[in-house]
Amino acid sequence: MYSHADLGNTDSGLLRVRIHVVDDDPASRESLYTFLQSKGFDAERFESAQDFLASVGSEEAACLITDLKMPGMNGLELQEELARRGFDFPVIVVSGYADVPSTVRAMRNGAVTLLEKPYREEDLEAAVRESVRLVRQRHERRCRQQETVNRLETLTDAEREIMELLLNGTSNKSIASQLDLGLRTVERRRHVLLEKMGVASLPELARMVAEIEICPESSGRA
Repeated sequence: MYSHADLGNTDSGLLRVRIHVVDDDPASRESLYTFLQSKGFDAERFESAQDFLASVGSEEAACLITDLKMPGMNGLELQEELARRGFDFPVIVVSGYADVPSTVRAMRNGAVTLLEKPYREEDLEAAVRESVRLVRQRHERRCRQQETVNRLETLTDAEREIMELLLNGTSNKSIASQLDLGLRTVERRRHVLLEKMGVASLPELARMVAEIEICPESSGRA
């Protein structure tokens, strides 16, 4: 079960996630805003896509509920503009006029869901919960990736060289031969680099490096 504190991100120690509502219809916009607040969400509302884009930052932990049909920039165009700007916001599209092409386009662009009016409040709340979960999940992944980069930067050139060979499946004995080192020296450096990376095994190290999606040597030298 989700508590209001969990969803509103205010008292539970979880990442605070704001829900942005973009809808040109005042009644619909206020209804959505009031509903979200009643459920404990941190919500904000805008009457146009342009107003929203002018006020939001890409580093904000947020998700978006947007109406599909709006004057100027519509909901699908807003979704695509966010992607173009590199905003990683989960998007929920709502509309009373959704057709198959619009639905397909929204989902292909990564929308969490498209809700047709009149939608059930339970469905909206479930979609918002999922959006908040995605924001937090992505934030945690970015934190892990940054931690990995920071740890990689503490390695010496010698430790990094051994790490790259180990990640390529080279045995300690082969590394010792290739680098003209004693086996105990290789084993010691392997132990030290695993400690510096905060892992207990090579599979853990491989997963860490794979998650940052860069080659170990591209993260900088200590």
